[in-house]
Amino acid sequence: AAKVISRHWIITDADSQVQEVRGVGVVGEQPTIKPGASFQYTSGSSLGTMVGTMRGTYQLTAEDGTRFEAVI
Repeated sequence: AAKVISRHWIITDADSQVQEVRGVGVVGEQPTIKPGASFQYTSGSSLGTMVGTMRGTYQLTAEDGTRFEAVI
């Protein structure tokens, strides 16, 4: 199992304008995800153009205290 500690998103619109989003957990929660389980949520971002890209990482902690990142 692993607990979602924080997130970091890099959002780029079609004009190459970049927004960075950092925060605790996801949508106000720090869920613990057990092996074989999943956690779903919905969020959004405002862009100055019709299209853009998002990339980033979640920072997690395993049950044994090991910290790691999941690339999005």
